[in-house]
Amino acid sequence: MSGSLGRAAAALLRWGRGAGGGGGLRSPGVRTAGSGSGAGGGGSAEQLDALVKKDKVVVFLKGTPEQPQCGFSNAVVQILRLHGVRDYAAYNVLDDPGLRQGIKDYSNWPTIPQVYLNGEFVGGCDILLQMHQNGDLVEELKKLGIRSVLLDEKKDQDSK
Repeated sequence: MSGSLGRAAAALLRWGRGAGGGGGLRSPGVRTAGSGSGAGGGGSAEQLDALVKKDKVVVFLKGTPEQPQCGFSNAVVQILRLHGVRDYAAYNVLDDPGLRQGIKDYSNWPTIPQVYLNGEFVGGCDILLQMHQNGDLVEELKKLGIRSVLLDEKKDQDSK
């Protein structure tokens, strides 16, 4: 990662372990799916196509949103949390090696986490972080009918 991108990711990771980290509590609306809930069987292209299109926001990560198992997955969860995105599907690739490899093949992207918005592959942690920093994520969420809470925070600051 480049300097500023790396510093921003590190700050998000620290924030995620601090007061805003959730402490293992399930976020309202987040649906986690493991090997026993429709994600099992690995990943035929048809199954994966159905998974990424099933919800407006879909994340394939290592661990769960409540307990990410890698720093990059944690950063993606924290970015979504910062924007107030609570209603999304999360698939733990550590529960299913077939899913882990299948989603990499499906997207032609070699790393996890992977984020999909409205069935379209967005990218991983670095791309989502860039979108967060330059405001593109707010716009993409708006297209999905999801209002970023960061817009409300900015409005509150402007009115002071």
